[in-house]
Amino acid sequence: MRDGAKAIMDTLPPPRRIGAVNWRGAWELYVKEVRRFLKVYLQTIAAPIVTTLIFLAIFALALGRDVTRHVPGVTFTEFLVPGLVMMAMVQNAFANTSSSVIISKVQGNIVDVLMPPLSSAEILAAYALGGLSRGLIVGVAVLAAMAVFATVHVHDLGYILFHAVAASLMLSLLGIMAGIWADKFDHMAAVTNFIITPLSFLSGTFYSIDRLPENLQIIAHLNPFFYMIDGFRYGFLGHEDALPVLGLVVVGLTNVALLWATYRMLKSGYKLKA
Repeated sequence: MRDGAKAIMDTLPPPRRIGAVNWRGAWELYVKEVRRFLKVYLQTIAAPIVTTLIFLAIFALALGRDVTRHVPGVTFTEFLVPGLVMMAMVQNAFANTSSSVIISKVQGNIVDVLMPPLSSAEILAAYALGGLSRGLIVGVAVLAAMAVFATVHVHDLGYILFHAVAASLMLSLLGIMAGIWADKFDHMAAVTNFIITPLSFLSGTFYSIDRLPENLQIIAHLNPFFYMIDGFRYGFLGHEDALPVLGLVVVGLTNVALLWATYRMLKSGYKLKA
């Protein structure tokens, strides 16, 4: 009997050694997150394209000829493009991570992520990069679709790339935090409807905050979403409502704070481990 068991053991591959970082495990979790949204691309990629094009059409047709230009030499439609692209990116980055975590919690299969030999940092990286990937893919797709109907300017490619990545990462991290905190889908809907959507819509997506009363401009400058949209628009049009360097600092520090907070939530097992 022992000889038979030993013969079976001899045919099995040796256990895989895991170093300081489980690169293979983190990569597989990231790939799972990407495949999850690519399988339903009509919902996760095509739908945001249609939604943002509808926004573009409504604002361009209803207001394009009547409002004064926000930037000299740039039409209102061209002004809208960066804001709408950013809105699509951040909303989808948030939706990817938040839905992944809350669905796993509700269905009870979050244990499949917590039990494997993955550290909190590795889980965080896989989830965050999954949301970041969806945000960037949606952003590129939406921008390509809008380029058919509006002129797309490029003033500073570096600012465009930085704010695209940083903003998608920011909302990806917020999505992880919201998914961990929420106990049911109603909680997640509340976060989306009362926090994420208002902050993204009221941060200069459709207008320059120079048009707001002074007291509302002060409030807008306290919104981190304003800086990621303003910096992104600066990369396209060269127009800014705040110092571009200040936007880099605010967005960068916000991401650092969110990375730390999300890591602490995963590390402590908050609402994840019984």
